Amino acid sequence: MRVFKVQGEDVMVVEEFVCLGSLIHSSTGSTCDVSRRSAITRAAMQSLENQIWRSRLAISAKLKLYNTCILPIFLYGSDCWAMSKTDALKIDALDQWCLRMLLGIKWYKFVQNDDVRRLTKQPKLTAIIHSCRLTLFGHIMCMDDNADAKRILLASPPADWRRQLGRPCTTWLSTV
Repeated sequence: MRVFKVQGEDVMVVEEFVCLGSLIHSSTGSTCDVSRRSAITRAAMQSLENQIWRSRLAISAKLKLYNTCILPIFLYGSDCWAMSKTDALKIDALDQWCLRMLLGIKWYKFVQNDDVRRLTKQPKLTAIIHSCRLTLFGHIMCMDDNADAKRILLASPPADWRRQLGRPCTTWLSTV
């Protein structure tokens, strides 16, 4: 484990840490944070299973609870994710699992995903995340040219810089 000094304070180099509720990993990918948020969301859904999802509440009331209490748990910080196709598939699978639990559809019932989506009239989670990402991109592009966020987003690598061998990493800008 490496330790170095920043303004007289010892700082350890770690593999991952949680900052403002988001998991920051040394791989710079979003997969770890997507998995963490999925687990937290599943736990929240399961904690309400007997009291809310299995109750006789109307589907509209359940959907309001889902949209106001459950979705923000998953969507927090998602506008900054650089999602891969695998991440998107996992997110859509979580979305279907949540909606099926909300509707009381068991895993052994043969109900198509399109039917679940039609019953709930909910957009896909990946579409919501994409919309949030576009909103953030719009805010950044409207900033002053000297704003740090805009300078970082529009920065280009030095002329002598070379990309590492292998598949290029998924960047946030490529997912917008």
